[in-house]
Amino acid sequence: MPDLEQELKALIVKTLRLEEVRPEEIDSGEALFAGGLNLDSIDALELGVAVRKTYGVKIENVTEEVRAHFASVRALAAFIRSQRGA
Repeated sequence: MPDLEQELKALIVKTLRLEEVRPEEIDSGEALFAGGLNLDSIDALELGVAVRKTYGVKIENVTEEVRAHFASVRALAAFIRSQRGA
């Protein structure tokens, strides 16, 4: 579902105020942290809140599994789809 990935890219740019990045420039498989967009822990918190509010997903605790879901736009989209189906 590429539309969800496009929505997420726009959400990332808007939420994190990435003025120098356009959503279409973000590769869906690119790392969001530690390379790629090089987001930091504050960005992760802001993005997590935005994802919860926008898509209604539940993120109780930050675990390695949750970190893996936020590794890339593609992984985050798959996580949201799985939560919607749950």
